[in-house]
Amino acid sequence: MEDGEQRVEQQRVDRVDEEIARQITETKESVAAAHKETRAVEKNYSENASINRYEVDDIAESRSELEQQRRLVSQAAENETILNHQLRTLKNLQGSPYFGRIDILDPGKDEPESLYIGTASLMNSDKTDFLVYDWRAPISGVYYNGTLGKVKYETPAGTQTTNLVKKRQFTIKDGKITNMFDTNETVGDELLQAALGEQNDQYMHNIVATIQQEQNDIIRDTRSDLLLVQGVAGSGKTSAILQRIAYLLYHSRAELNADQIVLFSPNNLFSHYISEVLPSLGERNMRQVTLAGFLRRRFEGLQVETLFDRYEERQKNGGDHVVADFLEGAPVMAAVFDYVHQLPVDQIQFADLTFNSQDFFSADHIRDLYRALPKTMTAADRLVHLKNKLIRELQHRVREEAKKDWVAKALDDLDVQQLHRLYGKKTVDDFKDEDAQYAYLARRLAKRRLRVVADAIYNNYFIDFYNQYERFLRQVDLPENISKRDWINTITDYQNEIEYHRLKLMHTVPLMYLRDLMTGSGQNQSFQYVFIDEMQDYPLAMLIYLRHAFPRAKFTVLGDSEQALFKPLRLPQEMLKELSTALQAKHPNLIALNRSYRSTKEITDFAKALLPDGDQVISFTRHGERPALYVRYDQAACDQCVTAMVAKHRQKFETVAVLTKNRDQAEHIYRHLHQQGVNDLHLLSARDSVLPTGILVLPIYLAKGLEFDAVIAYDISQENMANVDAVGMIYTMATRAMHQLTLVSNGPVAKAITPKAGDQVVIEHELTDKQ
Repeated sequence: MEDGEQRVEQQRVDRVDEEIARQITETKESVAAAHKETRAVEKNYSENASINRYEVDDIAESRSELEQQRRLVSQAAENETILNHQLRTLKNLQGSPYFGRIDILDPGKDEPESLYIGTASLMNSDKTDFLVYDWRAPISGVYYNGTLGKVKYETPAGTQTTNLVKKRQFTIKDGKITNMFDTNETVGDELLQAALGEQNDQYMHNIVATIQQEQNDIIRDTRSDLLLVQGVAGSGKTSAILQRIAYLLYHSRAELNADQIVLFSPNNLFSHYISEVLPSLGERNMRQVTLAGFLRRRFEGLQVETLFDRYEERQKNGGDHVVADFLEGAPVMAAVFDYVHQLPVDQIQFADLTFNSQDFFSADHIRDLYRALPKTMTAADRLVHLKNKLIRELQHRVREEAKKDWVAKALDDLDVQQLHRLYGKKTVDDFKDEDAQYAYLARRLAKRRLRVVADAIYNNYFIDFYNQYERFLRQVDLPENISKRDWINTITDYQNEIEYHRLKLMHTVPLMYLRDLMTGSGQNQSFQYVFIDEMQDYPLAMLIYLRHAFPRAKFTVLGDSEQALFKPLRLPQEMLKELSTALQAKHPNLIALNRSYRSTKEITDFAKALLPDGDQVISFTRHGERPALYVRYDQAACDQCVTAMVAKHRQKFETVAVLTKNRDQAEHIYRHLHQQGVNDLHLLSARDSVLPTGILVLPIYLAKGLEFDAVIAYDISQENMANVDAVGMIYTMATRAMHQLTLVSNGPVAKAITPKAGDQVVIEHELTDKQ
């Protein structure tokens, strides 16, 4: 491109940056003034936050004044929040105000109009013209989806048509254009090459400057109630999903906020890794939770087996998984539903509620109350009415308990301070005599001590759901591939685990569903969108449960069937059909991402050669070194090879990951590297939530969704890979690498490395007598 054109574009960048700097200064002054006003209003409120309780006529007036003060505080705080958001947005634009330009010629116009696209909108000083358009604005869709010529784009007013006459892309750093070119593509290879060639750091970056058309289809889909994204490793599916969240928040700002969106992440490391994407686009992060964290909150007091725990256990002990497959399938969820809705009163496992080691409400009494309720009610409605009855009985019992000796003794044991707190808002002068004073204090103390019973009623402790679930297991119809002996062993194991406050993962979903259906609880109506990453690791029963738990939400689920470490791989079309039925989707949509951007062409070509359908994966043409495979024939030589490779890669790259099959091997190689004096070394576990730089050692399941400059795949021998899905394991390891991939094998290489895959690597054998 001619220097003159770049000079003109640079002059515009300079003008825009000057305007941003001016607005930053102005907004900082406004923020300081707003902060001062907020503090003043809060101080005034705190000094006058009292009601005149002596004059009846003044009470209403005082309350009105207080409400007015509260509104002033709220308005001042909201104004300060808005200004701070504007300031963050301006700072994000500073130095790199935009990345694209489109020239469009609307029907009836003589001259094309130039529009510049960036991460946020920016208007000129008198608010009459846009200097930068937000990448999420309707017109910006032309930049991502349009090729030169006649194009259509969606707006709130319907589909519009224009003529795209120019598409220009920029790389602007610190206010200077470092790269600029015109293209007819969505995003030219030159810009992608530059972005993808950079080294990794601790956080994922937003990709708004390099969004591809198929990713844009994901981002701007507002119609689907179930969007299934099947993307090969490194296809940018997670990045696209985060931009989708930013787009939805922009598109539905009046009806949607970040607290109404939840993302299920594969692990805590991943949650940290993506935590800066939305803030970089001026949006608050959505809620994030891992599956383990979600289950932990649903089963407080129990040690719940995690997906990672089960994976490790299965590797050590092997065995088939037919029982777990049954308990995590759709038929069990239907069986739970039928069981709860046909459950006779005599089979509900009511439990005694105790106080001071004695029955306060017996299970038989609770059952009698329940039986008296109309049978036409649902189980959940009957339970609500039962709780109300128990609360009313409790209130009556408080008055009875207040007359008992234990209350009198407890009152005598109170010190002056405790007694003062028991009075509450009353004083000694508020009582006509000592008897009235004693009666008041006795009721207060009895109510306070019996709060434990009220909490037990509120939390449904009068039903033993763990015992109820066991009863369900004893009567459920079994598939032909599960023997009665195996099933009895499963129930016995469940009883033993519960005794020790432990719960196997396979029992969590049907147990939660049973409890929710019986109590009418467990549902959150406020969430509008649920995102699930690495969905191939989720059993179908869990997805059905999440549909139940978030009944009003639209679902976006994404994954790569080839990275199914925890269960067999599935075809995307099959998954969509199954999920559409299970999640009762009316408008399902499947989008496949087959182009891999993360790794060099050489790494991707090796990874795709591992797969039976690898020809469908498209490599991006960013070249690097071929993957290297080192074959050693004893443990010491294998470990020493890893040490040498770590030292070599660390000279060139910021982050080098050593990926292992399981936790034990990660701990082994970490100890070896530590003994060798390797610096900046980190062993990562499921408890870690921060992704450091340096040498990282971790089991492969913790690397889901992450990427590293260089990867060393530890021990891909046939012996080591014998008890896992070797193809999925090695494929997942390989596709974590951005620039460099090294594979090390202790003995003959796994058969998953087919001759086709072997042709893509440089192989070095150790010359020994064992060859």
